[in-house]
Amino acid sequence: MTFDDTAIDWLAELLSDVAKAEIMPRFRRLSEGDIRQKTSAADLVTEADVNAERLITVKLRERYPQAMIVGEEACSDNPALLEGLGDADLAFVIDPVDGTFNFASGVPLFGVMLGVVVKGETVAGIIHDPVGKDWLIGAKGAGSHIRHAHGSIEKVHVAEPVAISQMTGAVSWQYLPEPERSRLARNQTRTLSHFNYRCAAHEYRLLASGHGHFVVYNKLMPWDHLAGVLIHAEAGGYTARFDGSAYLPSHLGGGIIVAPDKESWRELRRELWAE
Repeated sequence: MTFDDTAIDWLAELLSDVAKAEIMPRFRRLSEGDIRQKTSAADLVTEADVNAERLITVKLRERYPQAMIVGEEACSDNPALLEGLGDADLAFVIDPVDGTFNFASGVPLFGVMLGVVVKGETVAGIIHDPVGKDWLIGAKGAGSHIRHAHGSIEKVHVAEPVAISQMTGAVSWQYLPEPERSRLARNQTRTLSHFNYRCAAHEYRLLASGHGHFVVYNKLMPWDHLAGVLIHAEAGGYTARFDGSAYLPSHLGGGIIVAPDKESWRELRRELWAE
């Protein structure tokens, strides 16, 4: 199955409509009972996450009744829903509010992410910014672009490769085991500067549009990365797992390095893991 512009346009509008209906009316208006912890005080879920995912799922089932639908909150309740993602004829992977900690804290840095998977391959990715009211969209073989709120389309491209001493990036060391955790936290000082948005949606946007160089992620839940990795690749970038293998929708571990090109990936892998 292929996804043409009409299908991608429909999906993009769906994310926008759901954000208007279920996410933005709750932004900075959440009561104490609207926020719950999942695994820790830094891992939250809100009524916006739950209701947005539910509505996106309903609309997807109406249009694509045979598709597999993988939503972050549904999988949090039932991890078995992830089974078969790598083999499904058609699957949609939803992160209803990426950056929930920011959203719950009143910080306007969050996004809605959707990846489209066909027979084990990510073929499209959409990241919607409900605050900026625009979209970052990538499709397999068609490049990536930002669709601005005023209607114009801007093609995006990753940053030009530079030495690690001139790179700006993020290392998500908090999810790594020791001694790897301390090693990467120490070695990230070999780069020019560090950012941490607590929001993969905006970190992928930063990289795909050439305003940052790399990210290192260890926690590989598909709703956090499938859309972003596809968009980044279509913007000219290179991603592989820590062992150098390709990142696939079925992968839940192994970590990834997202870089401007393969040589930059190799330099990051060597320097960040140096003893």
